[in-house]
Amino acid sequence: MRVRPISPEALVEELAELIAARPGGSRVRVAIDGAPPARPELLADALVEPLRVLGRAVVRVSAADFLRPASLRLEFGRTDPDVFYDEWLDVGALRREVLEPLDPGQSGKVLPKLWDSRADRAYRSSYQTLPEDGVLLLDGTLLLGRWLPFELSVHLWLSHGALTRGTAQDELWRLPAYQRYEREVEPQRLADVVVRADHPDRPALVTG
Repeated sequence: MRVRPISPEALVEELAELIAARPGGSRVRVAIDGAPPARPELLADALVEPLRVLGRAVVRVSAADFLRPASLRLEFGRTDPDVFYDEWLDVGALRREVLEPLDPGQSGKVLPKLWDSRADRAYRSSYQTLPEDGVLLLDGTLLLGRWLPFELSVHLWLSHGALTRGTAQDELWRLPAYQRYEREVEPQRLADVVVRADHPDRPALVTG
């Protein structure tokens, strides 16, 4: 395994070119996976314009907008790491409303937001249609190992120390869930692209 330092700008450029280089005529579903301190949403946002410049239409979706309602999500308490790992994300809705419509020959109609977890109510979002050669950029945490269909997955890896330091005090109870993810899913092995993200201004690509 080799680690290649890279600037944030060059990382975005390389990822955009990698995504855009996939064969035309088929949609590309891209997962940007990482714990919140790695800020996967920022990388996904940064890829939008470069991909459009390269001729690819883009739809942005965040898994955080596909959490279950509080009555289900918090049924067994607010700070259970196993429930957080297994039950918070509405995997069925994400598959049904976002990923499966992008299968070859399907409608391409994507619901970009489903549930506002802070207000605990549904968003009133309209469907967006992604053309055949478009790109879905989905950011989130604990996304891999759930049999979700992605053409490309990027995992932003954090060391235990960086993850602990970057996690908000009221979310430290989640750390066992991230450790379980590392142990059971092995996202560094499963992802197509792995980025070491301990230092946001100095990322590094893992190769080989």
